[in-house]
Amino acid sequence: MANIRGYIGTSLDGYIAGPGGSLDWLTKYDGIDAGPFSYDRFIAGIRTVVMGRATYDAIVEMEVDWPYAAQRGIIVTSRPLSSPPAPLQVWPAGIDALAEHLRGLNDGDVWVVGGGRLQQALIQRGALDGLILFMVPEILGGGTRLFPPNGFARTVRLAASETPGGQCVCLEYDFTTTSGDA
Repeated sequence: MANIRGYIGTSLDGYIAGPGGSLDWLTKYDGIDAGPFSYDRFIAGIRTVVMGRATYDAIVEMEVDWPYAAQRGIIVTSRPLSSPPAPLQVWPAGIDALAEHLRGLNDGDVWVVGGGRLQQALIQRGALDGLILFMVPEILGGGTRLFPPNGFARTVRLAASETPGGQCVCLEYDFTTTSGDA
């Protein structure tokens, strides 16, 4: 059974992309040694990446090689992909069926890449096991929120934290129990 995980960077004021989808504020921290929370360590255990259409489109618009060529890719969308950059599966069947499908994978963990909307939908269904959150010392004042407001509330447990480079804060949250369960 696969663990379904999130791994995402956020600004101090809770944005995952700046105005116009900008990531310049985040990429300037790429060189920080995140130790146990490093991207290389994280991605080594990931067999499947799943993302929503907006995240997929943003990656394609960057005009870079597909960064997840070593992983199975699932794009949650009802629209066909025109000229996908890699063999990718389109998932139009809805979040409940997706959660069941992902949970049934047994060849490595699943990473919910990018936006908080898909992560939040999986959290609401009890299907996201954990989230590694990189908070960088930037205030953006606008852009794409980590989790869009939708009235959903939940308490989660902080499993670990680090301050790599003395600037960023890496927070690992466990969604399998609530803080009251621990």
